[in-house]
Amino acid sequence: MESPSIAARSAALLCAVALALLARPAAAAEVALLRNGFSIRHEHRLAMGATTRLYLSADDSSFTDVPTEEITGYEPAPADLHPSANSQAGNAAPDSTKSALPLNEVVNTASANFHLDPDLVNSVIHAESGFNVHAISPKGARGLMQLMPGTANQLGVGNVFDPQANVEGGSRYLRELLERYNFDLVKALAAYNAGPERVEQYQGVPPFPETRAYVARIVHDYNLKKIAQEKGAKQKQVPAKTTSKPTTKSPSHVPRAPKPAAVVAAAPPQ
Repeated sequence: MESPSIAARSAALLCAVALALLARPAAAAEVALLRNGFSIRHEHRLAMGATTRLYLSADDSSFTDVPTEEITGYEPAPADLHPSANSQAGNAAPDSTKSALPLNEVVNTASANFHLDPDLVNSVIHAESGFNVHAISPKGARGLMQLMPGTANQLGVGNVFDPQANVEGGSRYLRELLERYNFDLVKALAAYNAGPERVEQYQGVPPFPETRAYVARIVHDYNLKKIAQEKGAKQKQVPAKTTSKPTTKSPSHVPRAPKPAAVVAAAPPQ
């Protein structure tokens, strides 16, 4: 008969192996099905408790974090479905409140129209609604980018639950705030959350825990994406340096707002 100590050690070893296997990212491209009807195509995923990280590229240079409870299941990715390199990938279900365009196209188009980084817009959507098209806050903010009714009317957004109209309006509003605060991203995000009047009243980020946490969360998420992309770019450049001189790349055809978040601490200034 096996001794209790040996049995305990065996059980502990089996648990450790099981945890290690669970922690490893799942391989092979697949599609994550979300409760809101969207799907996110990804190369592999990593479950981290309440959050699941979906890697949108094979080299891990782009990813998005989704609340695990919002994922209803996974399916093999169709061969003709390709993820975006820089933004949230998704397909809209046939619903009158959803855009006919995939969510990544909605974000990319709105970002290009208002000269924003798609990664920034996705970080705002992630913090605002968790990619829930039908999200309604206790204060009445609605849709992916959580537009208040008055703000939506000013922006000309007729249906706040239509992803295309909501993201277009939210991106326009974010661009206006960036211009208002001379592209100070922290102030612009604080104004998006608490309102421009509060930012001007306190001459900076208002001393509200909710607003401070909101700004820090978006800055952190945005920085993670930029750092991952920089690492991926450096890894690709290493072989090229040994064979040829580096060449100057032409600028992107989509002008983007300056990215102060890349040098901003995770917590907004006091």
